[in-house]
Amino acid sequence: MSKEKEELLFCPLGGSGEIGGNMNLYAYGKEEDQKWIIVDLGVSFADESVPGIDLIMPDAGFIIDKKDDLLGIVLTHAHEDHIGAVAHIWPDLRCKMYATPFTAALILEKFKEKKIDISSFLEIVPLNSKIKLGKFEIDFVTLTHSILEPNGLSIKTPLGTVLHTGDWKIDPNPLIGSQIDEQKLKSIGESGVSAMICDSTNIFSPGRAGSESDVRDSLLRIMELKTNRILVTSFASNVARMESIFYCAKKTGRNICLVGRSMQRIYRAARKCGYLQGLIEPLDPKDAKKVVKNKILYLATGSQGEPMGAMTRIINGVHPDVYLESGDCVIFSSKIIPGNEKKLYHLQNLIVKNKMEMISEENAFVHVSGHPNRDDLKDMYKWVKPQCVIPVHGEHRHMAEHVKFAKEMQVPKTLLIENGDIIKILPGNKPEIIDKAPSGKVYLDGNINVETDSKSIKDRKNLSANGYLEITLIISNNGSVKKPVISYKGIPEKNEDDAFIFDIEDEIMTICRTFSLDNKKQQHNLIETLKQNCRRIVREKTGKKPFTNINIARI
Repeated sequence: MSKEKEELLFCPLGGSGEIGGNMNLYAYGKEEDQKWIIVDLGVSFADESVPGIDLIMPDAGFIIDKKDDLLGIVLTHAHEDHIGAVAHIWPDLRCKMYATPFTAALILEKFKEKKIDISSFLEIVPLNSKIKLGKFEIDFVTLTHSILEPNGLSIKTPLGTVLHTGDWKIDPNPLIGSQIDEQKLKSIGESGVSAMICDSTNIFSPGRAGSESDVRDSLLRIMELKTNRILVTSFASNVARMESIFYCAKKTGRNICLVGRSMQRIYRAARKCGYLQGLIEPLDPKDAKKVVKNKILYLATGSQGEPMGAMTRIINGVHPDVYLESGDCVIFSSKIIPGNEKKLYHLQNLIVKNKMEMISEENAFVHVSGHPNRDDLKDMYKWVKPQCVIPVHGEHRHMAEHVKFAKEMQVPKTLLIENGDIIKILPGNKPEIIDKAPSGKVYLDGNINVETDSKSIKDRKNLSANGYLEITLIISNNGSVKKPVISYKGIPEKNEDDAFIFDIEDEIMTICRTFSLDNKKQQHNLIETLKQNCRRIVREKTGKKPFTNINIARI
């Protein structure tokens, strides 16, 4: 076959039509001999609709089936929505991984927790360097974001080049790490970019995302006026913000204390990679509580109101080492991730109720986004001059607006996609959707990966909505039955005298009289009949249809 029959394909399995769970595939070659790479492998976080679930991951079944043709996983940066699924999915892939030093340090920590040695599979890529995977020549491009070492990827193939931006913004003064590599982006653009796969998070926001240095100055002005304890909560991964808090602590003559395992883990990883040098040493929380209130500044995890986060435990007064009281100041130096509003507002209301001062981006300048606003996007388009823009990293409304915006910016071609779409980028006059790959979500239930329609999830939803009813029936060898043992949870009652339990007992004894209880062959039918009729009684009495379990014990 001729070279013209080779193709460059793109397929997102996560992160398109949603913010989070990023997983992007690229393929190159003839149809019968394509080689694949994965760019990012992240998670999203569950809400109340899936009780008991902590993490949600893309369904990687499509690429697992092709693992023999998988050249490697390339990671753009260390945010959880880009690397959080690696330790859970990699064991099914067992391929090489490529990451810059800070991202690699956090990846190693994740596998260390799972007691998996991946040192021979993880290649640390120096900043601004290139790797070659088959026909893919991948050039790491330094960008700015709300974490250390964010990278765009220039993916060059014999057919043409794709720029995969990853997460980015334009910060003229990021405080820690390098500025966005404008000259390299311009050079990539001059060489020709067939398609740009681009961040859409802030497409509705005018102007620019803003600089971390401006946030630092504002935080310092706020803290200089405070005379009690100060607690700042932020995303642990925002190392520049962490550095700003250390700076403010030193300038205001306060000690600093890091609260929360992820905050301490990120601090150690950053130090190991050569960042956060020359700062004051943080105190251990046990020592920090001995410091007078006008000389301590806490930096804690839990900025989204997570039930088990450090912030929630502190405000509820159950943290073993950190205590706040009336007059103390709490600063939320972060944005609210959509879906977290309810639990976060509950936490903030509790802070105000306890007569503490509460500061957030709603009433002060304490945060800037890590994603590009519209003027940032204009600059990127001007530098790169892509022939086509394919929006990702956004909900459908973000991506549709991004397509509209790109057209206004005179980008020749645009394409609106969703998870599972297989897009032929090259060859051809324009990228087009040519097929659909199986896609979906996998839940991390405890330490087990389960399908979204798993019985455990269905049962848990039923239990949370309708309660639980358990009946144990004791049958003797001669077929006589004793009074059933009935227990239940989560089912409402009017009062003890009107309890449904008495009706259930009568129903059970009536049903038992219609069966030959000494005939074990009838046991299945007996159980099903009891289950249906007892649930009916509860439904009639309470309006609930409880999860019902019938136990038969023979003595």
